[in-house]
Amino acid sequence: MTPIRILVADDQPLVRRGLCLILSPDPAFEVVGEAENGAAAVELARRLRPDVVVMDIRMPVLDGVDATRELARTAPDCRVLALSTFDLDEYVVAALRAGACGFLPKDVSPEELAAAIRTVHTGEAVVAPRLLTRLISAYVRTTAPQAPAAPPPVSAELTPRETEVWRLIATGLDNDAIAAALDLSRSTVKNHITSLFAKLDVRDRAQAVIAAYESGLVAAGSPSGG
Repeated sequence: MTPIRILVADDQPLVRRGLCLILSPDPAFEVVGEAENGAAAVELARRLRPDVVVMDIRMPVLDGVDATRELARTAPDCRVLALSTFDLDEYVVAALRAGACGFLPKDVSPEELAAAIRTVHTGEAVVAPRLLTRLISAYVRTTAPQAPAAPPPVSAELTPRETEVWRLIATGLDNDAIAAALDLSRSTVKNHITSLFAKLDVRDRAQAVIAAYESGLVAAGSPSGG
């Protein structure tokens, strides 16, 4: 198998080198470059064409959010996995809006990082469940202090089953857990997700979660929704 080409972007040399040392021994990965800031990450990504950029969010010159936005515009085949030191970090949500395929806290295990890189490389999104509610709740409280708005008209186009799948996605469940909760096959769940993503005009799970909170489908601080 062709190894996944990875660019590591982090302004802290120790962290950057540590990530490379974690990933390089795995024959499934090839670390093709390192960048010390977002501007360097964009330049190297354009030149080296990595499959995945492991992108720190807070960096000098050009931060990870703006770098992600620029890569989404100029190198759409390059997938960004955002990393954050802080659990409550509004920049992570901004990175997802900018086009990142997922986010992880920096205290994940090497195995979790490797699994996340493999996942985003396949076109799926990675959202760390323990960060999900805290990040989105903080985002919603900051940007929408008023009472939750009614779901946008697009949600009316969803079937009841699609709405329930959307709600479960927003609580952090993966496809297998959703299938078990709704007593459906995994393939049926995937079909529902494909349909609701198209109706919501979102690219992946991360953007679907943001849409669920912004629409009022799931209330901040209420993992079970409502």
